[in-house]
Amino acid sequence: MRIDDLLCPERIGLRLAVSTREGLIEELSALLIAGESGLDRQTVLRALLEREHLGSTGIGHGVALPHGRLKGLPRSIGAFASLAQGMDYHAIDHKPVTMAFALLVPDDAAEEHLLILSRLAGIFRNHDTRQELLAAQTTEEICQHFARAENDAARGLHVHTDSHG
Repeated sequence: MRIDDLLCPERIGLRLAVSTREGLIEELSALLIAGESGLDRQTVLRALLEREHLGSTGIGHGVALPHGRLKGLPRSIGAFASLAQGMDYHAIDHKPVTMAFALLVPDDAAEEHLLILSRLAGIFRNHDTRQELLAAQTTEEICQHFARAENDAARGLHVHTDSHG
């Protein structure tokens, strides 16, 4: 599954004004349920917070990857948000988070879950991609940047990646 297939414009938030990790996860929960019948915000929020309580999903370079598994979810879905300003997220590199990609996968999709997280980490390791995502003015641009990043990854291009992950 391609990362850009997990997203749709309705599940993208640009320049969200949030100041806490919990506030960001609440916003991402609302985005994740957009266009998804049968999902309720509290269930999604609980799934993301349960994982977050195990340890911060701030992976560094200004990126958070909150994620969780949900029983009965028919397929994996994602939501992306850029933030109006960086915020403390207890990230691994102690730097403010400026964007987040939330991922929900079916409860029985452990292998797919790890594969998607790995691919997301690879995409967000690319400095140019992070800058493009932060500069995007529309949800369509965000979708295009993820599609390009996926295509580059498929071709084995890792231009301008940061040396540490």
